[in-house]
Amino acid sequence: MTAERSAAPPSALGPDAVDPRAVRRAFGRAAATYAEAAVLQSEVGARMAQRLELVKLEPAAILDAGCGTGGAQAALATRYPKARRVALDLALPMLEATRGSGSLLARLAGALRGAPPPPDCVCGDIGALPFACGAFDLVWSNLALQWVNDLPGALAGCRRVLKVGGLLSFTTFGPDTLKELRAAFSGVDRHTHVSRFVDMHDVGDLLLQAGFDDPVMDMECITLTYADGEAMMRDLKAIGATNATLGRPRGLTGRDRWRRTLATLDAMRSDGRIPATFEVIYGHAWKAAPTATAEGLPIVRFERGRHSATRPRS
Repeated sequence: MTAERSAAPPSALGPDAVDPRAVRRAFGRAAATYAEAAVLQSEVGARMAQRLELVKLEPAAILDAGCGTGGAQAALATRYPKARRVALDLALPMLEATRGSGSLLARLAGALRGAPPPPDCVCGDIGALPFACGAFDLVWSNLALQWVNDLPGALAGCRRVLKVGGLLSFTTFGPDTLKELRAAFSGVDRHTHVSRFVDMHDVGDLLLQAGFDDPVMDMECITLTYADGEAMMRDLKAIGATNATLGRPRGLTGRDRWRRTLATLDAMRSDGRIPATFEVIYGHAWKAAPTATAEGLPIVRFERGRHSATRPRS
């Protein structure tokens, strides 16, 4: 669910950019708790799958880019039973959970029951996909692209590994995500505590710049509620969504600053619960046939047409 490479070295990135090593460590540690805690990710994935019902696509190969613990695999296998599935994540423990930790005998028993086989698992970077051009018909990515510093490069990479006529279907977070937590930490210190997220319209523009056709964008806000601020932070930690910004504090948060942060969150209560907003962006776009060469020359295609002959009258 993470990405390591970026278009610029860490020293050239701002404090709001993510630290790829911190992201990988956080998601690696969260592999054991992710599946149970990732309620939002599961719900968003289910809504992504519903959107595929409107798409005419029979993929032979699917890439789950940023697979986490493989929550999307059952739905993808059910919808596209003949497709080869590849699951990619930067955190190796996430891939181990995706592949399954059961014994070989248990996996064979599942195969006899008709259970879908596990996907091929690849430990790699969503920002630098280690696959050949045109390897997939569908690239699926659920709530992973927000961890990429070079979003234009990541989208271009997704297009590169798609076949002509292939589909990119993804979700990511928009700017209002965790606005309550951002406000609670505002003024506490000079460090960054919440990542910055890209606006939906900007994501749509980046799809076009990457060479995709017919991008369709949609957005909704989903609010989770918590008994207290500490429960919110525990939930985020359980899914690996900890503060991984380059400008994060490197030591422990002082007791006084932490108390002030919790007090600010507590003041936001509604009906006895503390809200956490997630602005979820849905998008899909197609890879059309290229219209120009790498040198910028236009590509002209000639198609053989059908000729008809009229029998002369006798």
